[in-house]
Amino acid sequence: MKRICLVCMGNICRSPMAEIVLRRTLEERGLDVLVDSAGTGGWHAGEPMDERALATLAEHGYDGDSHRARQFDPAWFAERDLVLVMDRDNLRAVRRMAPSGADVRLFRSFDPDAPEGAEVPDPYYDGRQGFTDVLVMVEAASEGLAKYLEDH
Repeated sequence: MKRICLVCMGNICRSPMAEIVLRRTLEERGLDVLVDSAGTGGWHAGEPMDERALATLAEHGYDGDSHRARQFDPAWFAERDLVLVMDRDNLRAVRRMAPSGADVRLFRSFDPDAPEGAEVPDPYYDGRQGFTDVLVMVEAASEGLAKYLEDH
């Protein structure tokens, strides 16, 4: 079994959307992988997902109602095989916490059609289209990651 944690800044938009999408993608392929998410900051800890993120997921058949934001804990590295972050700022933050040998990467690095170093941009200050764009990105990266796990 593997365990993957998806990380963004506040754990109310990108990483919970990615968690929900990736979990379903892996389940549909019969892959036994535990998926969770967190933020590098804790100011939203305990809060539900952003309403726009929830609505975007729901419009596409995903259920994110049970999500509650939490802050990434460096102790989790011992229990996670892979930590996937949404952007370079969070990549730097997580890598500063990471022990030697921890596998920390950009989530979109698993999307074969994304350019090298591609990020999942934060839609928090954008309109609804930003959330739809994020959903498209996390679906593509989730499919790529599922294929990677099947092959490895």
